Amino acid sequence: MANSGLQLLGFVMALLGWIGLIAATILPQWRMSSYAGDNIITAVAIYQGLWMSCVTQSTGQIQCKVYDSLLQLDTALQATRALMVLSIVVGVFGLAVSTMGMKCTKCGGDDKVKKARIAMTGGFVFLLAGLAALIACSWYGHQIIRDFYNPLTPVNTKYEFGAGVFLGWAGSLLVILGGALLACSCPRKNNYNTRYPKGGARTKAPSSGKEYV
Repeated sequence: MANSGLQLLGFVMALLGWIGLIAATILPQWRMSSYAGDNIITAVAIYQGLWMSCVTQSTGQIQCKVYDSLLQLDTALQATRALMVLSIVVGVFGLAVSTMGMKCTKCGGDDKVKKARIAMTGGFVFLLAGLAALIACSWYGHQIIRDFYNPLTPVNTKYEFGAGVFLGWAGSLLVILGGALLACSCPRKNNYNTRYPKGGARTKAPSSGKEYV
């Protein structure tokens, strides 16, 4: 059986990564305005997230606006939204299944082999959630790089990586590592050794001392 400490470590890592994915999804700083140019106005900083865009002025005033139409968004942003929400929802199922299968919990019965299989299933669910978030963040990051090095993109409209992308990458890696540790809870069949009495140790039936004809 897998070590309970290893299971607990994997669960904690997956839980922290899942919380990081939620924070990254809500965070509006997925990309920020770039200052790599000569004619850049540094008094205003523009941040764009999955759900809104914000403008920060040098005075400290912040103004945010939610995207008006879903159909006007580009494909990369829509796909990133869908994958991040999917990873969070799948992570909920991973938390529920893993909690039932861990050794330190009373859920899922007393059968150790059954609980190990449940924990292993929860680990695979976490792996799916982490991969979905990793694909989403990588896709969005690739879009930022492509637009930054595109010569047709105006200098004032170029963006760089924001904190949301890095937090999403970190969260997805934690979920994947935690799911991998939980997936190591592969059950093993118990080996039952049947003991037979040795030939010299056989007992004989007691003799009554009477002879019957």
